[in-house]
Amino acid sequence: MKISCVILTMGNRVAELDRAVASVLDQIDGDVEVVVVGNGADVPEITAMPGPGNSATIKVVRLPHNSGIPAGRNRGVEECSGDVILFLDDDGWYANPRVAAHVRDRFATEPDLAVVSFRVMDPDGGNGQRRHVPRLRAGNPERSSPVTTFLGGACAIRRSAYLQVGGQPEAFFYAHEETDLAWRLLGQGYRIEYDADTVMYHPQVPPTRHAQFYRLNARNRVWLARRNLPWPLAFVYLFDWIVLTLVRERSATSLKAWFRGFFEGLREPAGERRPMSWGTAWRMAKLGRPPIV
Repeated sequence: MKISCVILTMGNRVAELDRAVASVLDQIDGDVEVVVVGNGADVPEITAMPGPGNSATIKVVRLPHNSGIPAGRNRGVEECSGDVILFLDDDGWYANPRVAAHVRDRFATEPDLAVVSFRVMDPDGGNGQRRHVPRLRAGNPERSSPVTTFLGGACAIRRSAYLQVGGQPEAFFYAHEETDLAWRLLGQGYRIEYDADTVMYHPQVPPTRHAQFYRLNARNRVWLARRNLPWPLAFVYLFDWIVLTLVRERSATSLKAWFRGFFEGLREPAGERRPMSWGTAWRMAKLGRPPIV
């Protein structure tokens, strides 16, 4: 079973990108194909090289403009030949050289497994971020479990399943594209697992660092519901997130941006609607995260 790795870059993290590529090339028990996608930027020179006896290849793809995370990853997958795709942020890296072998073993023996979401650790020894554990009960990041979503920059995906459901929704640009993909995979009967034994390092950075975070977060949450949920669940899901946002967010500026995005999500086309079955929704509920929160 061949493994590929897609790494997105904006070309502004030269040393970090080299570290990320090196951590892929250092994987043992099989060469990993590396595809580096310059998302509207030239890819810096990569100095990391495969070790002796390692025939791993590095392919560079430059997109003419920043087309967003989901489109960048879709273009990367198109260039891959692997049966399993690792997605890695350019400022992340794998904690040990056995990640690819562990992933290969799991996908080879579990045909209904579509995604393995990795455990993300703070390289400085901090406690990590709650959002890095993709379940409601995130208190123990060392506990593996089935989940209903995953981390886009810290995962492995079965390529055939990814293509079967159409990849990631490119119009989303940033935020919730992984959940859209996850819900569609669950609807096809696949499993998603948070695997605490697959570890990567990533600096602790808040998602709010992105200028359009609040607007895109809200817009895409509406699109997520419109595309994937039966209408009764969609209404409950969006109402819940309005309440949660009002309770959590204290900044008037942030709330204004969030609601601007929310109403944009109601007005603008959301893309193809393929609502999940009630059976899929019940399955998600039994996994601990019904699609209403």
